[in-house]
Amino acid sequence: MLKRVFSAIVLACVAAGPAVADPAGVWLDKDNWTIRIHACGQALCAEIASTQPPLDPATGKPWTDKNNADAAKRERPLVGVPVLFDMQPNGPGKWSGTLYDPDRGKMYSGNLIELGADRIRIEGCMLVLCGGEELRRVSK
Repeated sequence: MLKRVFSAIVLACVAAGPAVADPAGVWLDKDNWTIRIHACGQALCAEIASTQPPLDPATGKPWTDKNNADAAKRERPLVGVPVLFDMQPNGPGKWSGTLYDPDRGKMYSGNLIELGADRIRIEGCMLVLCGGEELRRVSK
């Protein structure tokens, strides 16, 4: 009898995993910028979908990739810039791959972690330290 109760508890815990199986869609970050996550082959990828405000206050023009380590890319518009690359499944509700941080103009290893049906966390990692932010779903 105790084995059946334990098995039922384990099964209930497994079934209560992340509610989202597909984080594809549009997500809003803390600065009110959006990214569009989509399938790219068997992986997930994303690009910047919108910026807020739409114009860079320093220039009065649309935001550019001004912090990019590659000087040749610094004048490209930020809308459309890829930010998640080849994110592969890495356990329940987690994808791992590469991300681009336009604030620093650098690439990092990173993770996308499901926190619920309408929340994800994207984090970049350097060595063993990871930092990131939560995003909320705007649309599928």
